[in-house]
Amino acid sequence: MLQNINKLKNNFKVIAEQHPFHLVNPSPWPIFVSIFLLNIVFFLIGYLHDDLLNLDGCTFFHYVYLISFIFFFICIYAWFNDIILESTFEGHHTLRVQRGLRYGIILFIISEIIFFFAFFWAFFHSSISPSIFIGNIWPPIGIQTLITWNLPFLNTLILLSSGISVTWAHRALVTNRTNFKIGITRLHSLTGLIITVIYGILFTLIQRYEYIHASFTINDTIYGTTFYVTTGLHGLHVLIGTIFLFVCLIRHIKYHFTYEHHFGLEAAIWYWHFVDVVWLFLFISIYWWGGK
Repeated sequence: MLQNINKLKNNFKVIAEQHPFHLVNPSPWPIFVSIFLLNIVFFLIGYLHDDLLNLDGCTFFHYVYLISFIFFFICIYAWFNDIILESTFEGHHTLRVQRGLRYGIILFIISEIIFFFAFFWAFFHSSISPSIFIGNIWPPIGIQTLITWNLPFLNTLILLSSGISVTWAHRALVTNRTNFKIGITRLHSLTGLIITVIYGILFTLIQRYEYIHASFTINDTIYGTTFYVTTGLHGLHVLIGTIFLFVCLIRHIKYHFTYEHHFGLEAAIWYWHFVDVVWLFLFISIYWWGGK
């Protein structure tokens, strides 16, 4: 009798677990990532206002920043590792779950568009009706703008080329359905991802070179502030997208992706295309139109 009752309990348990949704287990990583990221933001604010920190030597704030930065990446690694285990090896990311994740990525990209819209608004507001404090002229007097068709145009070509290469990688993966084509399409998808990661690194290095050799800083009038904040935030997104794609490349090498189960790579590709489109608006509005 007792054995029959236990058997019925197990059957009900199996039936209860047969649903297309993923009930996530409690995880400590989100709260830890938030705490360490908040400390990094506090240090960044203090760095931009150097009167809040003693930047002449190592202080308590510097050690807190360094520890927060290290533990932030450790927690991010652990958190993403759990997600990869849940999706790839435990099979929790069903088609219904992937659909919900796609909606989440779409909403996240929309929030990023609104985020950049605020900085574009600040730039156009300052450039279309320049204040008397900057001489009623745009760009302000004393600002030597960057040459549009030099490094900015080169970065534009790099990002557009990266969009082509990452699309090539995705297309090769989704057509990888037969054993006859598996070797060729896998080689194409890996090659496309490697090229895209290289393009992302080149873009970051060129932008760093551009910042170092620019004749103005973030403190030079409203032009310098809006220029560095907008392009710098975009550069940060390029760096994050490059890391995102590099992780997907490592996962692809380890055979984590198939033609029907590759949401991680798909999300990275969507994010990268968003970065491409934002850069086109940046190049046209800030480098070309706003730099005249």
